[in-house]
Amino acid sequence: MQPINSESDIARGLQALRRCDSRLGAVIDESGPVPLRRSRPGFESLASIVVSQQVSKQSADAIWGRLTTLIDPLQPEPFLAGGPDIWRKAGLSRPKQRTLVAVSEGVLSGDLDLDQLCRVDGEAAIGRLTAVKGIGPWTAEIYLLFSAGHPDIFPGGDIALQNAVADAFGMAERPSDGELRVIAESWSPWRGVAARLFWAFYAARRGRMVAPQ
Repeated sequence: MQPINSESDIARGLQALRRCDSRLGAVIDESGPVPLRRSRPGFESLASIVVSQQVSKQSADAIWGRLTTLIDPLQPEPFLAGGPDIWRKAGLSRPKQRTLVAVSEGVLSGDLDLDQLCRVDGEAAIGRLTAVKGIGPWTAEIYLLFSAGHPDIFPGGDIALQNAVADAFGMAERPSDGELRVIAESWSPWRGVAARLFWAFYAARRGRMVAPQ
């Protein structure tokens, strides 16, 4: 598996997508530059995605700022040492506290190797991540896309991607998670670039950033 590590990888993927699906040429032309958006694999990157679950970007940024100020460095041992009082002060909900405790314990025990996941088949990696209580498919897929640089992950449950594909293909209703995954199958093995493309397309149409950060 060759990860998506550079702008040239994005360009290569876009060329392949243009060839494999004639509908994507217009999407690529309208989208403009497709950002790489990569973060280092590890606990801090996964924690930032957990923090961003089901809250606005403004709220997530505020919580993240407090958390990384109160716990520095933000790694499993310091996180566990912080304890419930610090977690509450940062603004972490109880479910997110439990999730990050489970992630921390998994990393420290060796049961969850976040770096090694970057070199594992996508479905297997998603399975290992979603085995942690509180981590669903979207969180796992976003981690694998932006931290692992996995080339063939497409988060079908992402609302922005559903809207983008509906807009691009003139669909009367946005596709469901399952329907979008079926549509995206033809873009393999470049579904990770296709996801970035449709986030860029949606941003170009709506005039704002929509991809998870």
